Amino acid sequence: VPLNLPGYAVGGLSGGEDKANFWRCVDASLELLPENKPRYVMGVGYPVDIVVCVALGADMFDCVYPTRTARFGTAMVSSGLLKLRSRSFANDMRPIEAGCDCATCKRYTRAYLHTIVTREPVASSLVSVHNVRYMMRLMEQIREAIENNRFEAFVQQFMRKQFPRVRANDDYAVPYEKMEEDGRAPVWVREALAKAGIALKS
Repeated sequence: VPLNLPGYAVGGLSGGEDKANFWRCVDASLELLPENKPRYVMGVGYPVDIVVCVALGADMFDCVYPTRTARFGTAMVSSGLLKLRSRSFANDMRPIEAGCDCATCKRYTRAYLHTIVTREPVASSLVSVHNVRYMMRLMEQIREAIENNRFEAFVQQFMRKQFPRVRANDDYAVPYEKMEEDGRAPVWVREALAKAGIALKS
């Protein structure tokens, strides 16, 4: 910090530590860094983790997760993860996510991707296109929410989608994180957001 660098990185995380320690390490590190400089948390790519880290004060991230998980046929959506290898998608003629403007969602259905996801190498590229666009859109939404002074409301809505009390019958997404038995977001998420001054409504 005394060197007055143009930005700062926080590394050494996402290496298998439990999430309770993860968010506390991020929080402790960011508190030592100037707020008027970009703060970059390395290797963080799960959407829930990103939203929590932004709430704690992080600005930038990088991770192989969106493309790596695509290679296994998993697509990222607002309600969690779609494991396209599942037979649930064999006759699903919807795009990966309704309203997504990526090239994959404009041209291909879940059913088609299901048929090629374990057979054709191009499937990982198609799902990667969607996953990268999902992440870009997530950061766009976060930035817009901050600029319009409604970040707290954005976080609450985001977490409700990720950890719904009841899922729709046709929503085959699985959450990134295991929910509590009562359907609430994981304890570490609630504790981290509370530290940032954001309360999740029950």
